[in-house]
Amino acid sequence: MKAMILAAGRGERMRPLTDTCPKPLLKVHGIPLIEYHITKLAQCGITDIVINHAWLGEMISSHLGNGVKFGVKITYSPEEQGALETAGGIIKALPLLTNNSASRLANEPFMLINGDVFTDFNFSKMPKLADDCLAHICLIKNPEHNIDGDFIFDNHQLQNIEHSSDSAINNKLTFTFSGLSLFRPEFFKGKHLEESLKLGPMLKKAVSQHTVSASLLNCAWTDVGTPERLALLNK
Repeated sequence: MKAMILAAGRGERMRPLTDTCPKPLLKVHGIPLIEYHITKLAQCGITDIVINHAWLGEMISSHLGNGVKFGVKITYSPEEQGALETAGGIIKALPLLTNNSASRLANEPFMLINGDVFTDFNFSKMPKLADDCLAHICLIKNPEHNIDGDFIFDNHQLQNIEHSSDSAINNKLTFTFSGLSLFRPEFFKGKHLEESLKLGPMLKKAVSQHTVSASLLNCAWTDVGTPERLALLNK
């Protein structure tokens, strides 16, 4: 399995820290956020990693190099004209994630990780993607900054919040997408390269079509979206 780490965002909410440093290189206890992901991927045997970048992207590639110091192989997908949003960045990188000579592996799932989350989740515990699903997302309990959640998850059934009952929401069956997931390349079929697209709407559409599975994480997790959250992590 290959993995992709999303690292192209500008990090507007993290300014002024991100004025001179790309968000994935911000440090938690002296180590850049993205290095935690790379190290954990290597530990579970995933050594072929694709990283997209845009804002100050040369700093990311310069710092990480080809990945040899981490025991992995890193390939970069630069977005020279500016970040293509989450889905757009993945679509641009698909040739790097599917460059397998064996046709039967052309639709092999890849792991997708948001470069700006911090977690102690063991990536080897990621569930296997079912044959009838195009994606699997890991959910966490709603943090204070997203208290309403992103999806309903009840009795192993995933639903979009806007299509669920009030009772499900009142019974606290909503959860937040953790930024850890599995995708088949087929999920992005029909989309064009260099197109700026967000993953959220595509994911909600796939959930409504029952092609996405989910599981709950019970681990440390932080969306490092503000200087305050970064400061808390470093305490």
